[in-house]
Amino acid sequence: MSGQEDADSTRGFSLDKEFLNSPKGRILLAELVLCFVILICFAASISSYLAAALIELIITLIFLVLFSSHYHLRFAALNWPCMDFLRCVSAAVIFVVVSIVAATRSSGEAGAIAAALFGFLLVGVFSYDAYNIYKTEITDQASEREDGVRN
Repeated sequence: MSGQEDADSTRGFSLDKEFLNSPKGRILLAELVLCFVILICFAASISSYLAAALIELIITLIFLVLFSSHYHLRFAALNWPCMDFLRCVSAAVIFVVVSIVAATRSSGEAGAIAAALFGFLLVGVFSYDAYNIYKTEITDQASEREDGVRN
């Protein structure tokens, strides 16, 4: 391999610090941190709700790595804005349900109540992220398709 090929292959796996400082990067980092906090709170109180927080933590981490390394651009056949939108919407629905159940069945356990409060906060972050994705990415794709049909 030549030096140029080595640089191209390693650059695909490095994290872009500019993306991490962008609004989308900060939202993904906030989602990741809140999922981790909820995971810790559920581990301390009600371990039966760990699965939701753990799965969302892993999925959010995967999306963060894919977007910050620009590796998602190599899979152009996938509609990444739509996948990210569905990730946010499904996570918001899951955490609404889990937070309500944890708050009502916790019987005063501090860890479960804290997890429920952080869960509702996370629902707001996921909803904000879904709104931004819809506003910036999905409506832009629809308007580009309409412009292509009209021309």
